[in-house]
Amino acid sequence: MLFIGVDLGTSAVKLLLMDEAGDIKKIVSREYPLYFPKPGWSEQHPEDWYEQSVEGIKELTAECDRNEIAGISFGGQMHGLVILDEQDRVIRPAILWNDGRTTEETDYLNEEIGKERLSEYTANIAFTGFTAPKILWVKNKEPENFARIKKIMLPKDYLAYKLSGTFCSDYSDASGMLLMDVEGKCWSKEMMEICGITEEQLPKLFESYEVVGNLKPEIAKELGLPDGVKVIAGAGDNAAAAVGTGTVGDGRCNISLGTSGTIFISSKKFGVDKYNALHSFAHADGYYHLMGCMLSAASCNKWWAEDILKTNDFASEQSGIDKLGENHVYYLPYLMGERSPHNDPYARSTFIGMTMDTTREEMTQAVLEGVAFALRDSLEVAKSLGIHIERTKICGGGAKSPLWKKMIANIMNLKVDVIESEEGPVLGGAILAAVGCGAYPSVEAAAEKLVKVVDTVEPEPELTAKYEERYQRFKKIYPAVKGLFRELAE
Repeated sequence: MLFIGVDLGTSAVKLLLMDEAGDIKKIVSREYPLYFPKPGWSEQHPEDWYEQSVEGIKELTAECDRNEIAGISFGGQMHGLVILDEQDRVIRPAILWNDGRTTEETDYLNEEIGKERLSEYTANIAFTGFTAPKILWVKNKEPENFARIKKIMLPKDYLAYKLSGTFCSDYSDASGMLLMDVEGKCWSKEMMEICGITEEQLPKLFESYEVVGNLKPEIAKELGLPDGVKVIAGAGDNAAAAVGTGTVGDGRCNISLGTSGTIFISSKKFGVDKYNALHSFAHADGYYHLMGCMLSAASCNKWWAEDILKTNDFASEQSGIDKLGENHVYYLPYLMGERSPHNDPYARSTFIGMTMDTTREEMTQAVLEGVAFALRDSLEVAKSLGIHIERTKICGGGAKSPLWKKMIANIMNLKVDVIESEEGPVLGGAILAAVGCGAYPSVEAAAEKLVKVVDTVEPEPELTAKYEERYQRFKKIYPAVKGLFRELAE
């Protein structure tokens, strides 16, 4: 049997073809536009996702025996709001996870409804990127569109609906909507009432590895695939990435250096961070996880290299960096505001500490270190909850950089396990498809068999001590400039 994983990302859809033994046969990537109609807004057209995914599947399967394809599943960008009308037409462009327009709605939820009640209903508080504030924004700012809503769904679930005809979501992705009772794994009646929506407008919920249906006959025909190809629910991108790195079961950690950055801690027990700096979500393995999420991670390096330095040769930019732990330049990585642990949509990126002799290499180094320092902020919250982590897996585009992995290991004082495939969410999607098709009895069993560690980056005591001193300085920068950010925005 062959299995297709689909990672519906922010800049592109990535597709992977894998066999039962975990051998990757082919990977395809297809880009689509990202729109910023106003400062702080971020939108995409769901139709673009579907069109590029369909073309991607055709390209992915062109050279294989398509009759061997048994299932397809997904990882996908979380929190995005996709709304359809009675004719299943997309009402407006999708409002994405990194969109910051919902400050008023987020403040209303956190301050008037109250963080304590939100945490009681959903195990989380409101962040501007979450889906519930977006629904309230449409209700308040586009009432004519709100009145037309027949279906509310997340980005990857739009693909599942178009392919199978099943209106569905999974627990891990739905956890990030601020509409689900995470512990009870059901929609929250209180949150539906607050948002003015009904359960009929929300998808049926599944475990990430459960079959939601088969490809619709006309879709199977268009793709040249058998009618019996199963569509499996899939997971939010971070949960899918955790599956793809074997971060399942109890007490395991994964760091993702993608467009956004996350630290993901799996658990077989439900738990809530009382400070609400970390998200408490369901996991794709059927259990739970805590997660710290920063909005700009590898995207900081992409912005710095491509937009500022005007180069896409990332390796060359990093080749001259050799004085780790000694940089006097610091960088706050808040290009799109920040989620964990600050929950501040007004936060912005800034460099501090430059002098007349500051070099290009030191600026680049500061960007990479700033992302690692910000991820450590979330690790410190996890430590305060009594969670003890000694090692982590790593994935995402940034994980391809040996320098960045070394920084992560020493700034966070963790052993960083490098896996054979750093494909993360798209591999996780393929593994979920394999479990859904019965090739493996559970997500844990599949991950244990298919995910292989090939290297470990160990922290170096002397370098870790240098970075400890610099992290303590980094921690002071955001509180010192926080008040300026809102003034600048106004």
